[in-house]
Amino acid sequence: MKNNDQNTNAFLIHVSAFAGYLFPLGSIITPLILWQTLKDRSTFLDEQGKDAVNFNISFGIYIFILSASFVPFFFSSLFDIFDTVGNVDFGNHNSVNIFGLFGVISFVSIISLVKVVLIIIAALKSKEGEAYQYPLTIKFIK
Repeated sequence: MKNNDQNTNAFLIHVSAFAGYLFPLGSIITPLILWQTLKDRSTFLDEQGKDAVNFNISFGIYIFILSASFVPFFFSSLFDIFDTVGNVDFGNHNSVNIFGLFGVISFVSIISLVKVVLIIIAALKSKEGEAYQYPLTIKFIK
């Protein structure tokens, strides 16, 4: 395969992670399918495909765990609201929970933004023919 085609295919593998915004688990399934169909063409495509799939699985797990961490804040705030309605006390008892919830949501948003930036960096580097290693990636596929 020509080197330019190889770089373009590696670029497409990385960019295909944005399919996660179109359908559930698209950021994992789409790069996985592309990697499986292109991995036999070159070692560069095989390495970049593995890295893209591992990165998307890792960050999917990170975002799931962080998103699940706001559930206690939600229920705590909900119980405080029901408690104050029954006692007709409209004081601001759940302000700590709201700030905690806001902090968790902000952190998840920042992590999601970092994911988008890292995907763009990886895609641009692979388009130039450079191998890119994503940070904070668990190696599920070796």
